Amino acid sequence: MLRLIFLGPPGAGKGTQAERLSAIYRTPKISTGDLLRAEVKAQTPLGQQAKVYMDAGELVPDEVLIGMVKSRLQQLPEQGWILDGFPRTLAQAEALEELLRELGQDYDHVLNLEVPDEVVVARLLARGKEQGRSDDADEAVILKRLQVYRQQTAPLIDFYEAKGRLRRINGNQPMEVVQQHLQTLLEGCRRTA
Repeated sequence: MLRLIFLGPPGAGKGTQAERLSAIYRTPKISTGDLLRAEVKAQTPLGQQAKVYMDAGELVPDEVLIGMVKSRLQQLPEQGWILDGFPRTLAQAEALEELLRELGQDYDHVLNLEVPDEVVVARLLARGKEQGRSDDADEAVILKRLQVYRQQTAPLIDFYEAKGRLRRINGNQPMEVVQQHLQTLLEGCRRTA
C-alpha cells in the first residue's frame, strides 16, 4: 500500500505525476484542485465561494479543504492514496498529521517537485490556453500564485524534511524522466522496507 504527498509550486507537474503513479500502482489520487474545479463547474455554493479565491490566485480556506480530504481518506483505509495539492500550508499539514493519527493512517513519502519560476509561468500559460483554465490564463495571477506558494506552501519543505520524509525531485525535466525517477525512488524504498 502506497501513501504519498506531492509538494511543489503550481505547474511543477504534481497532478501529472500523481496521475501516472496512481495508474501504475493502482492507488487512488486525491486532488483538492480537481475536487474544487468540479464544484466550480457544477456551480455549487461551495464552488462559487471557491472560485472567488481561485480566480484571485488565493488559497481556498482550510476548513473546506480539510473536510473534503477527511471524507475522502475515510473511504480509502486499506487502499492507500496519493495526495495532490494538499497540504498547502503549515496549518493544513498539522491538521493532516492529526487527521491521519485519528484515522490510524500514515504516509510513506513527501515528494517535492522542484521547478524554476520562469518554467512554471511558461507551463501555466500554455496550460491556460490548452485547457481554458482561468486561473492559468493571466501571468499576473500566476505570479500572485507563486508569491502565495513561497509564503504559505514552501515552509512545508522544512516541515517534512525535519520529519525525514521529504524527497526532492527535479521537476524541470521531461515528464517521462521525472516519472522514471519517482518509480526508481519508490521501488528502492519498497525493497529496503
